[in-house]
Order: sequence, then C-alpha cells, then structure tokens
Amino acid sequence: MAARLAHVWDSHQSNGDSESQLNDSELVRRCVQGDPQSYRLLYRRYQSPVRSTLYQLCGSSYLDDGVQEVFLRVWKGLPKFRKTAKFSTWLYRITCNVAFDRRRQLAQQHQLSLRVDLPSVSEDTSDLMQLHYQDLVRRGLEHLSWEHRTVVVLHDLEDMPQKEIAQVLEIPLGTVKSRLFHGRAAMRQFLEEQGVQL
Repeated sequence: MAARLAHVWDSHQSNGDSESQLNDSELVRRCVQGDPQSYRLLYRRYQSPVRSTLYQLCGSSYLDDGVQEVFLRVWKGLPKFRKTAKFSTWLYRITCNVAFDRRRQLAQQHQLSLRVDLPSVSEDTSDLMQLHYQDLVRRGLEHLSWEHRTVVVLHDLEDMPQKEIAQVLEIPLGTVKSRLFHGRAAMRQFLEEQGVQL
C-alpha cells in the first residue's frame, strides 16, 4: 500500500498551474472522489512542513518513515474528513499524533536519546556557527517536556498561529499561551547555560 501511494504522488506530472492553484477543500473533495492527482498535489503542498515538524519533534532517524505514516493516515482518513474543518489543521493533528506515537514507542523501548545527524559542511566559520546554533536549539528542544516542545515547535519554528495550535492539539488557547511562555523560558535558560547571550 505504501509503495502504491508513493507511486501515486511521485509518478504523475502536473496538469499545469491551474491544478496547483486549487484550494485544499477542492483537492480533498477530488481525492474522496478517487482522483490520485489531487492527492499528489496535497502531498507536494504539505510534505515539506510535515517533514520539518516531524524533524523537530522526533529527530532525523524517523523522518522518512514518519512522513510516510502521516500521509498514509491522511489517505485512509480522507473519506471521514469533516468538510467544515481546515485541512491543514487536521493534517498537523495527524502529524503530532504520529510524532507522539513514535515518542511513546521509543519510551517503551527505553531509547529516548534523540540525536542530530549534522550534514558535512565546509570549514567556513559562518557555516560552523550556524550548525552550532542549530545543534543548541535541537538540544534545547530535547530538554523540554513533550507538551512544551510541541507548542514551541509549531509556533516558533512552523509559524503556526496560537489559535490553530489550540485546534491541532485540541487544548484551550490559554493552555497554548501558557505552554509557549514556559517552553520559551526553559529554552532561554538552556541557551544561557550554554553561553548564548540573548
């Protein structure tokens, strides 16, 4: 099934710019009617933000499997998708659920060590400093509780509005604000302890 879905979203050529201009609701409607082209367009539209979110929440080792799992759940869930809901909110909820399931699986296996696989780069100082700060942010996120980490990633790294985060996580807006405040404070403390002046 997974290979078939990968073939669907990767093998077809776009029918032009008109298809890419279709809104999510229209693409979802066409998917439910059995149009694989529309599903491919949804995949291409959201694959990058899903990858980014999963990377921040789970690390790089689970990335490809996680993205595949998210879009498999989307494919299976589309017939039950409420037309009144926003597709991106529903997709992020699935993404967070996949990340949470992965985290729970790792906890059961007692393997909660998340690693950052740094790409090889030139010896340019600015590149090394950029990697250093990315590594610090990644390590800082690992020190946060799951609840704080999820809100910080969605808000500060994925630029999602607080109201939408509340919908994705199905929590009150006040809880989002509280978790964001405490998560940022913990990140700030971690970075300061690492010698980063904010």
